[in-house]
Amino acid sequence: MDFGIADKKAVVLASSRGLGAGVAEALAKEGAHVLLCGRTEDRLSANCKSINETTKGKADFVVADIAAPDCTEKLLKAAEEKLGGIDILVNNTGGPTPGTVAEMTPEKLTNFFNSMVLSLITLTNSVIPQMKQKGWGRVLTIASGGVVEPIPNLALSNTLRSALVGWNKTLSSEVAASGITTNLLLPGRIHTDRIDELDHANAERSGKSLQDVRKTSLASIPAQRLGRVEEFANVAAFLCSKPASYVTGSLIRCDGGATHAI
Repeated sequence: MDFGIADKKAVVLASSRGLGAGVAEALAKEGAHVLLCGRTEDRLSANCKSINETTKGKADFVVADIAAPDCTEKLLKAAEEKLGGIDILVNNTGGPTPGTVAEMTPEKLTNFFNSMVLSLITLTNSVIPQMKQKGWGRVLTIASGGVVEPIPNLALSNTLRSALVGWNKTLSSEVAASGITTNLLLPGRIHTDRIDELDHANAERSGKSLQDVRKTSLASIPAQRLGRVEEFANVAAFLCSKPASYVTGSLIRCDGGATHAI
């Protein structure tokens, strides 16, 4: 299938590693010009080098912290200088610290709300006008399966990422007539550094061995394995494609069947 995004201009947040890096590569394989961003310059540089050497697309990067007050301005300036605009925006952020509801202090809530919710809404609002002018655009936000079935010991993530569900659905209704789609992509247990960190935290909290924690986790997934980053990234690339033009306001799961909700 031709995704029809060759030469489209894409910004992928938090793409120095993990899911963001995988999505950037998948878009570039379809011929998109991708701007990677994150806080770690050496990782971003290495990712761009790999993309430019192995795909038909093109990659540039900007060092930017999505939690910083000037991040939106910095990203928009870099996108204009390096890409010439934005057709595709992939919203992605790191996850908050694990913990229970009782451990959700006002300070933690405020800090993570600013970096995981407010920053994405602010950036998206700044990008939508140019998409409307072109009559085409894709906004894909990577969230978590916890917005459908809350994940134990991830109270902050369950709470804050759920705010993006209502926002995404509302936005989709407001911009669909302009040729813009907005969707949430919900990863399950895709094997990234973040999953390794959570497994270690769960082992420490429960007093179980890391091996037992992972065995229990895999047993809860009908596919009986962790997902691969490229599997997730391919779904993301499709949602950013021209053939996906009638998919909007949706929650798409990529979790090996792990979510129990219908």
